[in-house]
Amino acid sequence: MECKVKWTGDGMSFVAETGSNHAVVMDGAPEAGGRNLAPRPMELLLAGTGGCTAFDVVLILRKGRHAVTGCEVSLQAERAEAEPRVFTRIHFHFRVSGKQLKPEAVARAIELSKDKYCSASIMLGKTAEITHDFEIVDA
Repeated sequence: MECKVKWTGDGMSFVAETGSNHAVVMDGAPEAGGRNLAPRPMELLLAGTGGCTAFDVVLILRKGRHAVTGCEVSLQAERAEAEPRVFTRIHFHFRVSGKQLKPEAVARAIELSKDKYCSASIMLGKTAEITHDFEIVDA
C-alpha cells in the first residue's frame, strides 16, 4: 500500500493520492492556518476506521447469507488533551438493516470485525478504549 501527500501551497490544504489512484483533500482548522475546505486528517482516520468495520460487518453478514440491506456506523471519539492528541476513546454505534436479522448474527459480525478483521480499529485500540453497540432495523 502506498500514498503520496502533497501540500497545495495554499494555507494548510493537502492532497493525498492513493496507490489505487484516488485523491482526497485534507485541510486544517482556521486557527491552525487552514481554511476549513476539507476534512481534517484525524477525521479521515476516524472515517476510514468506520468504513473498515462497516465493510467487514456487511461482508460477514452476506457470507452468512443474512438478508442485510443497510449498515451505518456512527463513531464518537475523544482525543488526549496533550500532544500527541491520540484517540483515547472511540464508541461505534452500528445501525444494521435487513430482513429478520438475528441479534446474535449482527453481534458476531461486529465482534469478528473488532477482534480479527478491521486493521484500523485494532490498530487504534492500542491507544483508545473501544466500545460498540448496535441496533437492528427490520427493512
